[in-house]
Amino acid sequence: MTTKKLARVFLLSAAATVAGGVSSAAWAEDYNLDPRHSFVTFKIVHLGFSLMQGRFNDVKGSFSIDPDNPANAKLDVTVKTASVDTNDAERDKHLRSKDFLEVGKYPTATFKSTSVKANGKKAKVMGNLTLHGVTKPVTIDAEFIGAGKDPWGGYRRGYQGKTTIKRSDYGISYNLGPAAESMELGLWIEGIRK
Repeated sequence: MTTKKLARVFLLSAAATVAGGVSSAAWAEDYNLDPRHSFVTFKIVHLGFSLMQGRFNDVKGSFSIDPDNPANAKLDVTVKTASVDTNDAERDKHLRSKDFLEVGKYPTATFKSTSVKANGKKAKVMGNLTLHGVTKPVTIDAEFIGAGKDPWGGYRRGYQGKTTIKRSDYGISYNLGPAAESMELGLWIEGIRK
């Protein structure tokens, strides 16, 4: 056998050995968030009289799903805080100010998962939320919405989730009344498989 043939056999054998030893996690499906169909919502009591709802329109990120081992799932989301939208320009301007989000100082908020506990179509996604310069652990109650081929030849997967945080934990303490201390966050993501 020539040196070239011997080298080729060695390389093929090495490749087969490596491929055989790769765990199922290496076969995970990776997705980029579709920014047109992914958003973060929030809901908070307004002065104890009613609810104020809004959303962040600029959401980017990615997630990874291992169908054989859902616990290996990962999620990474970045929100531009200036994209806050409550359907009222003056209120949105106030929310961007130092009383609330301080978007000039803290232009993004992020969530990075650390672990996932799946149960059928539902899951607990644990991770770190960074908001207003403060990072705290949170748990998102997530639910699978659906997956399949889209009309453009791609493959998509969607989820929804929610969690509740305390504003004061993130240094946002502008007085909106005691009922407004907690705020519910919603996460709606649609990913396009890479």
